[in-house]
Amino acid sequence: QVQLVESGGGLVQPGGSLTLSCEASGIIFSQYTMGWYRQAPGKQREMVVIIETDGRTNSADSVKGRFAISRDNAMATVTLQIYSLKPEDTAVYYCNAKFDFANYWGQGTQVTVSS
Repeated sequence: QVQLVESGGGLVQPGGSLTLSCEASGIIFSQYTMGWYRQAPGKQREMVVIIETDGRTNSADSVKGRFAISRDNAMATVTLQIYSLKPEDTAVYYCNAKFDFANYWGQGTQVTVSS
């Protein structure tokens, strides 16, 4: 059974930082492109940043320079470090794993940026 379990969300003040983690099980982690997506209230889910199996990353323009993704294949985890948080970063953040036709999602973790 495939599981992606996110952790690290919470309430942060504008300008603050946060680290989200996603632990995967039930998949050969090193084969999967891993990513973080987010969905704000009333909006569609959007890609935030992804990391390929070879370590290449791709980020949405809105988060470039503020969000950093990394992966640890030995621990089957992907981490998202977020800096200089803005109120518009408020959303549920989802971990995603893709390989060929397989596409898995975590349950999501809430990030709220507010003073």
